Amino acid sequence: MADEPRPPAYLSHVVGDALRQATERRLLDLVKSEPVPRHLAIIMDGNRRFAQAHGLLATEGHRKGRDTLEELLNWCLDVGIRILTVYALSTENFARPPEELEVLMDLFARSFDEIATDARVHRHKIRVRAIGDRAALPARVQEAIRRAEAATAAYDQYFYNVAIAYGGRDEIVEAIRRLAREVRAGRLEPDQITPELVAQNLYTADLPDPDLVFRTSGEERISNFLLWQSAYSELYFSDVLWPGLTELDFLRAIRAYQTRRRRYGH
Repeated sequence: MADEPRPPAYLSHVVGDALRQATERRLLDLVKSEPVPRHLAIIMDGNRRFAQAHGLLATEGHRKGRDTLEELLNWCLDVGIRILTVYALSTENFARPPEELEVLMDLFARSFDEIATDARVHRHKIRVRAIGDRAALPARVQEAIRRAEAATAAYDQYFYNVAIAYGGRDEIVEAIRRLAREVRAGRLEPDQITPELVAQNLYTADLPDPDLVFRTSGEERISNFLLWQSAYSELYFSDVLWPGLTELDFLRAIRAYQTRRRRYGH
């Protein structure tokens, strides 16, 4: 019996794209019908593995990851997520090859400079901040961060935080050091130190804790990201590598959050 004719490859792609788009529209409507996370934190993992899987240099993986981040900001605005914190560079990442770090620093400097003049940022009144050990960054990145922060300092409708040269343990240690200096100066008694006071000395002092921490790449760990702040956050892990993240993947994460019942230890 002869094989039945198969549709042309391009037709299969067209049908697949149409089905994906229809699924995205249905899921987007569903997500918008219920409360979304107020604060979403994302561990953007998988740039180098994405590059390797596609026969690219690691630096190309980082560039494609940057493009995905641009899309992510649009997706968050579309569903009404008001606070976004992304893990861009950990303190441990400084052990990577110098040539890779150089490309990353160029990307960071360019990205922060573009933010300062981004019409979308100003239209939605998005306040941009970097959290982490800025002193560890090259001068050009520090200057670009200052320009982006100054250009958006008056905004309070949305908040976009970039964790760069960031380590959760380092953040907590620095908060402890600040409190210890207050105790030594006689302005604070040890018994007055509370969890609330510790939180007030973190980089995210004026922000609510993340409702959802979302990590790509299939790894299921926090990796020193917002350790204090994520004590009661919902966690969501996806196998997709960061540069390959689609809006459908994003919507699935938000929908998973919406179907959970948050207990806060109760």
